[in-house]
Amino acid sequence: MQLGVFNKLKINRLTLVGAFLEDIQGNEVLLPKKYLSDAMEVDSEVSVFIMKDSENRIVATTETPHLLLGGFAYLRIAEINPFGAFADWGLDKDLFIPFREQIYKLFIDEKYLFVLKYDHETDRLFGSMKVKKSFEFCDEELTGLEVDLLICEQTELGINVIVNNKYSGLIYTQDFNKPLERGERSKGYVTKVREDGKLDVRFEPTTFEKYDMASEELLEKLRKEKVLFLTDRSNPEDIREQLGMSKKTFKQAVGKLYRHRKINLCSDRIEFIEQ
Repeated sequence: MQLGVFNKLKINRLTLVGAFLEDIQGNEVLLPKKYLSDAMEVDSEVSVFIMKDSENRIVATTETPHLLLGGFAYLRIAEINPFGAFADWGLDKDLFIPFREQIYKLFIDEKYLFVLKYDHETDRLFGSMKVKKSFEFCDEELTGLEVDLLICEQTELGINVIVNNKYSGLIYTQDFNKPLERGERSKGYVTKVREDGKLDVRFEPTTFEKYDMASEELLEKLRKEKVLFLTDRSNPEDIREQLGMSKKTFKQAVGKLYRHRKINLCSDRIEFIEQ
């Protein structure tokens, strides 16, 4: 079993203190009683997060932390003592942030960006502010694809973001016009994979990609409903209410589907053509 991630384990035995779970190598770990549910029984499988408790024992939990091993998140500092800082990461036991992993002075109740790492010498999880060392070099062809974003700090060029929880990215200032908060999670679209393995990102797809996506969404809705009582003369608010897109985007999507003979256009409706 691995610390810092979710493991699928079999319930080996139930006791007064909780369930003892077993991996395929026969290693056991305790899932404390407070995490048990009525559906859990011997030989059934459960997905649990593996960590160390306050006495340095390996323990399982069904709770979900704010970040997994190698992942990034903004965490609130709950405590600072002579050994380091402790951050709230959504579990009963706070995450230890050693002084050597802090890049500047921390303050209680403030949020900072951390990556979850594993110390092979001590066999413990810890948080680090040295996030740049943990970014991966992107060699995927992600251009045009929708990705997950974690909003980070603002720079002269724009907003730094973490893409798909592993790549460094940038949204240029001219490509966003809304206030953004550090730690906010959003969706975005990759516009370029740079030679240095970093990504250029936008919140909205390019015009052609947007129309392609709208066409697919409209076609999928028509597959289910067979007919939509909308036309190019429909009220823009009716279009947005039914489809969640602007009238301009709707007309472009309809035009593409009509050219590809996917739909029939009637005076008061759109009909799906069965292939």
